[in-house]
Amino acid sequence: MKLHGFLYFLVVSFQLVHSIPHNFTSLFSFGDSLADTGNFLRTGAVTFPSISRLPYGMTYFRRATGRCSDGRLVVDFIADALGLPFLPPYLGRRQNFRRGVNFAVAGATAMDPLALREMGVDRFLWTNDSLSRQLKWFDQLKPSLCKSSQECSSYFDRSLFVVGEIGGNDYNYAFFSGMTAAEVTSFVPRVVQAIAAAVEELIGRGAVHLLVPGNLPVGCSAAYLTLLPSQNSKDYDPRNGCLKKLNVFARYHNALLLSALQHLRSAYPRVRITYADYYGAVIRFAHSPRHYGFAHGALRSCCGGGGPYNFNWTARCGHPGARACVDPSKYVNWDGIHLTEAAYRLIADTILRDLQATHS
Repeated sequence: MKLHGFLYFLVVSFQLVHSIPHNFTSLFSFGDSLADTGNFLRTGAVTFPSISRLPYGMTYFRRATGRCSDGRLVVDFIADALGLPFLPPYLGRRQNFRRGVNFAVAGATAMDPLALREMGVDRFLWTNDSLSRQLKWFDQLKPSLCKSSQECSSYFDRSLFVVGEIGGNDYNYAFFSGMTAAEVTSFVPRVVQAIAAAVEELIGRGAVHLLVPGNLPVGCSAAYLTLLPSQNSKDYDPRNGCLKKLNVFARYHNALLLSALQHLRSAYPRVRITYADYYGAVIRFAHSPRHYGFAHGALRSCCGGGGPYNFNWTARCGHPGARACVDPSKYVNWDGIHLTEAAYRLIADTILRDLQATHS
């Protein structure tokens, strides 16, 4: 008997929880809003206050936690599969972080904000807590995790480091500042280099197991579809309705990132670096949303203020004029920029299989 696609993935998810080796005793996460479990909320969230209240968090936590979704994120599912607790935010109340901590901040960039401003990206920057600052936080925390080089080596040998997704905001800020696709494409190598440099710095600090996600198919984002529409029907992919050029752009970023990671694998043969294919995991939802249980398709947001894709910049999710759908599990897109818990769960299933293959 053939299982429906969504049911199949739930079964696979259950199997993965019981098949991933539980040799990881801690988990460290770096990145942006796709991974933030509450850091940005603790900075005051002045530019994005809606994440401090429902409907954010409505599905799983029943309250807002600082996660930019209706529920859990990919990193939450990874932690659960590894038998670890949900990662506390680094900027939260001080506690024992020996089993892991999250340094990711919503709005964070791979490149330092100063470098972005020098390149002409001077609008919409939500935070200065870029990847380099998150690494400094890790350095500040490290002495409390281990003392000697031998102790650190033993400890980090059983730790998983998730670096990203990161870099998406470098491009978001640039595109929404009015830069052309050619202009934004020109600094993709610098963004990728910033990510690769962070990975290498973590290796230098003792990391031996790293998971590095690529970029999402941003051409399928309700925000991009709304804010950067085209009058030419040929600019849209007939298979899914996504903007083709933006997805080509995302694949370019991912290709450069893969190349950079391969270089690091060659330079550090003892280190295991797993590439997390967020693009491949999500584009299948756009091609066949109903197959995965997304009855309302992949492009329209669950929570928003109207419009063809239910995304309205002046009535974003959590703001006056916007409202959330009844059942987010039927949607891929949560608020026009971020995805639903249901989508993140299926992405995590794919990533966990890749992680299992790397460490088998």
